[in-house]
Amino acid sequence: MIRAEHRGAYPKAIERDPSTNSLKITWADGHESSITYDRLRGYCPCAGCQGHMVREVVYRKPAQEVFPQSIEPVGNYAVSILWTDGHTTGIYRFDFLRSLCDRD
Repeated sequence: MIRAEHRGAYPKAIERDPSTNSLKITWADGHESSITYDRLRGYCPCAGCQGHMVREVVYRKPAQEVFPQSIEPVGNYAVSILWTDGHTTGIYRFDFLRSLCDRD
């Protein structure tokens, strides 16, 4: 289960790394993280994946191997990812991404 604990976390750079099938994030505080595409998609925080009354986001294994087709900013607080499985509704807040990269 993942909780958004890192209020104020802000990425300086977000890059796809096809060699490791992961998203590499460099944070403003100097921390660097790598989150696999499977992990990102499996922890999609949207209501369709997690339900409407979720308090903690849980991992739901993707039905197939997925890759991000595009990654777009959402305001100054999140990114939206279009996945190769057609899923588009997850908005990944920066504090959520930071908490996700800090957990096993």
